[in-house]
Amino acid sequence: MKNYYEQSRLEMVDFLPPTYSKVLEIGCGVGNFSVNLQSNAEVWGVEPNKQSAEIAQKLMYTVLIGKYADVEKQIPNRYFDLVICNDVIEHMDDHEYFLNSICTKISDNKYLMASVPNVRYWRLLYDYIVKKEWTYRDRGILDKTHQRFFTEKSIKRSLINHGFSIMKFRGINNMASFKQKLFVRFLISITLGYYSDIQYMEFGLLAKKIMIGTTNNK
Repeated sequence: MKNYYEQSRLEMVDFLPPTYSKVLEIGCGVGNFSVNLQSNAEVWGVEPNKQSAEIAQKLMYTVLIGKYADVEKQIPNRYFDLVICNDVIEHMDDHEYFLNSICTKISDNKYLMASVPNVRYWRLLYDYIVKKEWTYRDRGILDKTHQRFFTEKSIKRSLINHGFSIMKFRGINNMASFKQKLFVRFLISITLGYYSDIQYMEFGLLAKKIMIGTTNNK
């Protein structure tokens, strides 16, 4: 699983807001994404893998070792201009609680940036509609560690319900071959674009906090 913690996620750079000074990255791995951030930013990380966290500490202001729920109280409230959750929300036992909580860590009118796997990706639709299969794997959309699955509608709804306004949202990581892309685009065209979401493995997004979040008492 070494590469799991070392991904640089360059496809997410375009979702960064124009300005920020204090950043919190949940699930920072070894800190490779942090090199894409503004050099003068104060960058915090949260990482449950101790070995990866120790490497990330060399690149960041501070790294808290543990799952978010374990270190939540060590993270200051209304402090960060930007919280980064690259492939994180789907791993949460209770994503509703997490969104409530993370909202309290973000300053008013500041940002949450995230990537989320798309459960309506065409290969998954083919597997469970045509092949009648739903097989968990070591990584990918059906990662064994995923606790939640999202569509474009459901992740947007969750964010809006927890005090965020969507600023930027689009599909990322279309891994199909040329012939597969042609077939998928044909399906999209005959539905007049209604199924355009099926071509992407993930969604990237930037959302702005528009209200003060409240943490559930669970």
